[in-house]
Amino acid sequence: MTFGNSSEPTRISSRDNALIKDFKRLAQDNGAYRKQGRVWIEGDHLCRAALARGSVPSMAVFTESSWPFAGPYLASSPGRNIVIDDALMAHVSGLESPAQMAYVLDLPAAPALQPDAPTIVLDRVQDAGNVGSILRSAAAFGFQQVVALKATALLWSPKVLRAGMGAHFGLKLLEGLAPDDLAALRVPLLVTSSHEGDYLHQNTLPWPCAWVMGHEGQGVGPELTARASRAVRIIQPGGEESLNVAAAAAICMHASAISIR
Repeated sequence: MTFGNSSEPTRISSRDNALIKDFKRLAQDNGAYRKQGRVWIEGDHLCRAALARGSVPSMAVFTESSWPFAGPYLASSPGRNIVIDDALMAHVSGLESPAQMAYVLDLPAAPALQPDAPTIVLDRVQDAGNVGSILRSAAAFGFQQVVALKATALLWSPKVLRAGMGAHFGLKLLEGLAPDDLAALRVPLLVTSSHEGDYLHQNTLPWPCAWVMGHEGQGVGPELTARASRAVRIIQPGGEESLNVAAAAAICMHASAISIR
């Protein structure tokens, strides 16, 4: 996909430039996107995923060495194309091996909760890698919205964005909600447990539904468990105490996807 803007880019070479400081915050500070109202996505895969879902960057940032090959990624007017020294990209990036290009996107407006949509509820899931992995599974298995309750890792933080591998751009994402907000959902609430409830593989699952995935150590909180229409557990013949929450979420979502085929 190619944008039409081929104008001469803005070149920046100083770490003290205000825009570079903003980029670094977006790339490395989990909460910066809330203050700036925009997000930093870095690398070919994430940028292509954003374009494929119709996102238009407000700024496209390239290293000097990548600028000659930037054609397919140029930001369209009124977007800006910015070229920075390769060493400056290493300063901005939060990656051990910085990418050669990045986009700055306007943070999408928070969507309204869709009462009947297939949903994933994150109850204090705190590891960014787990959250990103769950988003990726949600997009793959046909879930349309993800609701992050308070104390869950920030959905648009840099690590969650990287772990999500582009899933953000195909989902409705709501964050900072309270358990009472889930009263608006009209789909059955299903909770997971490592030791209670019926086995997942023996269940006929409702569709659409809302799966609740809980805190890595404490699991789903008692308030949400009380709201649930069903509790299920995943059979573990190997005898481990519990599964990683992202693995459990993928198994549950896959079971739901199979149930509607």
